Amino acid sequence: MKARGAVIHEVNGKWQVQDLEVGEPGENEVLVKVMASGLCHSDDHFVTGDLDVPLPMVGGHEGAGIVEKVGSKVTRVKPGDHVATLFIPACGTCRYCAKGQSYICNNGAGMETGRAMDGTYRFHDSDGTPVGGVTRLGTFSNYLVCHETQTVPLPEDIPFDVACLVSCGVATGYGAAVNGGVKAGDVVLVMGLGGVGANAVQGARHAGADHVIVVDPVDYKQERAADFGATASFASVGEARPLIDQLTNGQGVDVAIITVGRVDGDIIGEAFATVGKAGTCVLVSVGSSELSIAVSPQDLTNFAKSIQGVMYGNCSPVGDIPRLLEMYRRGSIKLDELVTRRYGLDEINQAVEDMHAGRNIRGVVVHEH
Repeated sequence: MKARGAVIHEVNGKWQVQDLEVGEPGENEVLVKVMASGLCHSDDHFVTGDLDVPLPMVGGHEGAGIVEKVGSKVTRVKPGDHVATLFIPACGTCRYCAKGQSYICNNGAGMETGRAMDGTYRFHDSDGTPVGGVTRLGTFSNYLVCHETQTVPLPEDIPFDVACLVSCGVATGYGAAVNGGVKAGDVVLVMGLGGVGANAVQGARHAGADHVIVVDPVDYKQERAADFGATASFASVGEARPLIDQLTNGQGVDVAIITVGRVDGDIIGEAFATVGKAGTCVLVSVGSSELSIAVSPQDLTNFAKSIQGVMYGNCSPVGDIPRLLEMYRRGSIKLDELVTRRYGLDEINQAVEDMHAGRNIRGVVVHEH
């Protein structure tokens, strides 16, 4: 199968749009005609080197499309089905899936290599050079082959450019709030209003938070925060602190959710410092791998605070993605408003530049076929 995709060849390089060969699906794999892909900041960590992966690599993991072909043992989907892609498999049978924790499915091991579960490549360059796919996907290509456990069937009436967002950013952000400990009456801080942060705001309001305060240095993001349910927005935690103190009698927020584009130990420490007694600092963002966090052990113990890591919103995407889309149908969650701009694949570097500049809540690549 011939395909066209955006590939990163070197750390700090530019995405290159090029022709690719896509292999035949194996017995448990599916060929997906990718219709749309969200631009998630996680892909940028492969470019900057924050995440050390073998290059070259086809970008993209937040996708939606149509199943073109299936392997002989595939049972989850069939040709013609509309699907969302899962950046972590949900096998349903490993220890963690059996415990309802498919967001840490054992079959996610090795996904950073970009190779299929059998260790071989599904993308190749025109000269035969193997090319990985981000999280074994590569939704910046208009066709991909992935394991059936990385797909979830979608209702056919949901537009692809909206459905793709639920496969990562929406599920991750929304889940970070509802599964991260937000309760009715809480005061919540969300740091960073991108495609994940906007949905953390939505999730916090749905979980019953009375106040959801957004911090983002970009004016446009502050202006948009109220669209998703934020009750206040500021450029920095320092600017937000007087309101936090007023709302909590100086005690601190109940939950702080970190959804910035790139996190480090100082940012975690800053968020942790805003959390009150028995509160939770929820970490969603990816970034530095340094073994240091600017947190006081005494505060952690004496005030019974928690730091909670969240992967995929700690949700069960096979069940939660259809549920989120049903909420969208009912008008109880906003998806259309997340899409600031749509791009053709040849505009990929402009899309990334816009993401870095904070011009978009979410940009979406719409593929041609």
